[in-house]
Amino acid sequence: MKILVTGAAGFIGSHLAEKLQKLNHQVIGLDNFSDYYSVDLKRENASVLRKLGVPIIEQDLCNDHLHLVLPLDFDYIFHAAAQPGIAKKSTFDDYLNHNIIATHNLTDYASQHLNIKLFINIGTSSIYGANVYCDEEKIAMPVSNYGVSKLAAEQIALSHSRLNNFPACSLRLYSVYGSRERPDKMFSQLINCGLNDKEFPLFSGSLTHKRSFTHINDIIHGIVSVIGKEEQCDGQIINLGSDKDYSTQEGIKMVEKLLETKIRIKEKPARSGDQLRTKAVIDKARNLLGYNPSVFLEEGVQEQINWWKAKR
Repeated sequence: MKILVTGAAGFIGSHLAEKLQKLNHQVIGLDNFSDYYSVDLKRENASVLRKLGVPIIEQDLCNDHLHLVLPLDFDYIFHAAAQPGIAKKSTFDDYLNHNIIATHNLTDYASQHLNIKLFINIGTSSIYGANVYCDEEKIAMPVSNYGVSKLAAEQIALSHSRLNNFPACSLRLYSVYGSRERPDKMFSQLINCGLNDKEFPLFSGSLTHKRSFTHINDIIHGIVSVIGKEEQCDGQIINLGSDKDYSTQEGIKMVEKLLETKIRIKEKPARSGDQLRTKAVIDKARNLLGYNPSVFLEEGVQEQINWWKAKR
């Protein structure tokens, strides 16, 4: 199959493109190499993919003439490109442009120029809101511009399914971690602080926040499982995550245990829009995709630590 992966130089997108290539699909990556975090890290990911035979097109999806720069014969589109997170440096226009307008342009290109089997939108549990322990039927109540814009992007994609323009689904991911994780994410920061004797920035009140930390290998397994299941997935929203949740404090202690060190903490003011709890309900994913996350937290964090040490 010929597959487009957007955001291919990022954390999830690079792992996804790599997996699809190893499954013998013809994969083309697209990325705008945003400077939200180090462009050098994205260049490294892109280099890994190119060595595997995956070409990377450097293009911003805000370009509304995508048919001029992309092939017109894709079988699948995996849309992982997004403006992530809730960092203060991200403006509303960033979310508007890179999550909403970008998705509109990509789906418009797909509806006008492609005959695809399935458009897979990579969504997020942030769509649900602050306290997330629910199935996919829960009304979305996002509390951040990130969550709001990702909900809009999701609905843009699914509207094309409702209009019979092309089959589409959205996968809502939960707290993904592992090798290549963004440097601003929790485990990346904890490992960096533990290895380099730096202070870990802890947002006030977040020590008791809980997350369904889900290793990248489990997430990628779930994502690629949609291939060949177009009829079952069309029009669906599907949670992908771990059905176990851990507090920030438990995450800190796990890294300290594996690094055999004590991490110094520097408390910072609470973040607006931060989620209090996420715990994935994955019955639909189990039934539709045969999804069964199997990487335990200690095993997954050790994998990420090994990757960090190899990069030093």
